[in-house]
Amino acid sequence: MAPISWLFLFLIFSITFIMFNILNYYIFLYSPISEGKSEKKSLKSLNWKW
Repeated sequence: MAPISWLFLFLIFSITFIMFNILNYYIFLYSPISEGKSEKKSLKSLNWKW
């Protein structure tokens, strides 16, 4: 294959990879942490025995 074809192939794969990463980042839906869930998680105080 000619060098221009290799360059074109590299550009196509690079653009595809970048677009896949961008879409994968923005499609994922983050669930916001509600106030009720954070109150249930309480830190236990550690009683050291020594």
